[in-house]
Amino acid sequence: MIAAAFAMVCANTPLQPYYSLILDTQVAVSVGTFEIAKPLLLWINDGLMAVFFFLVGLELKRELMEGELVDPRNIVLPGIGAIGGMAIPAAIYIFFNLDDSSAMSGWAIPAATDIAFALGVLALLGSRVPTAIKIFLTSLAIFDDIGAIIIIAVFYTAKISLTSLLIVACCIPLLLLFNRRQVESKSLYMLVGLIMWVAMLKSGVHATLAGVILAMFIPMKSKSDPERSPLREMERDLHTVVAFWILPIFAFANAGITLTGVGAEQLLHNVPVGIALGLFIGKQLGVFGFCWLAIKLSLTRLPRGVSWSSLYGTAALCGIGFTMSLFIGSLAFEETDINRVFDDRLGIIIGSLASGLFGYLILNKSLPRRAADRD
Repeated sequence: MIAAAFAMVCANTPLQPYYSLILDTQVAVSVGTFEIAKPLLLWINDGLMAVFFFLVGLELKRELMEGELVDPRNIVLPGIGAIGGMAIPAAIYIFFNLDDSSAMSGWAIPAATDIAFALGVLALLGSRVPTAIKIFLTSLAIFDDIGAIIIIAVFYTAKISLTSLLIVACCIPLLLLFNRRQVESKSLYMLVGLIMWVAMLKSGVHATLAGVILAMFIPMKSKSDPERSPLREMERDLHTVVAFWILPIFAFANAGITLTGVGAEQLLHNVPVGIALGLFIGKQLGVFGFCWLAIKLSLTRLPRGVSWSSLYGTAALCGIGFTMSLFIGSLAFEETDINRVFDDRLGIIIGSLASGLFGYLILNKSLPRRAADRD
């Protein structure tokens, strides 16, 4: 949050030229005739975010193998909620942008949820929040991440290089061999992961997906010591780096928008309106509506200790799309001839702020107060 606010300060003060200069700085890595040359902004979005997605993959594998998603009863409600939370926001965006072909590539921007920010708002309510809500929100975010990964892989790819994809395909059996033999050397996994990331970068399929693929092959248990978990160790080591370095750097690089001269025409443009309403209205309707329907059809039940109003407040928090929405926005419009950076960032910031504030107010009103608060 501080990094995003600082980006806004830099973009709207005399620091703006320096802010742009830093992000536009060309950074090149070359070996012989092979070269990767990108502006610093793309190194952040393609490189650092691959580490973020690697952590997401580690968390996903752990949850599927021994976490909350092992129990089928914990899967149905957040899974259905996640489907609604992606479908309805996307439909709202499409409704506002159907006649604008250049804007239609941004349909997935409001479909994302930023679990770090959502859980951060939830933490403000302290011990009043029942464990069932935390489990529901975390599980829903996992399904949301799976949806985002699929969307990026299927819809946001450039021209495909078969040679590069062949290299990726050769890396996967090697990683599988490491996993089957329960190889625990982090260096070997990272080396193959780096090769796969470079090949992904050159293939046209977004490079961050290399992080997710690599995570799936990290061993859950140690061969020499069953009490150890290489996956959990990597996850623990990366949490601090991702939370306090990678995500703030990403937020700083992507949240800065210049508000000089912004008027009603810019605020009411179809792209920011579609994104903001998709996040604020679409997430609430999608998550809560689909969950309500599933419970009424007896497909699942309302978690113990969770009221309808607190479920609604949690659904509202899912409209905080910040990090993932900014990331998908950077992919959605990077190949169009029209610069939509201002539009998508404006819509994401407005929709996320409104969702966070509204969700907090609903939960603050609906959750039982502690005895000390009542006194």
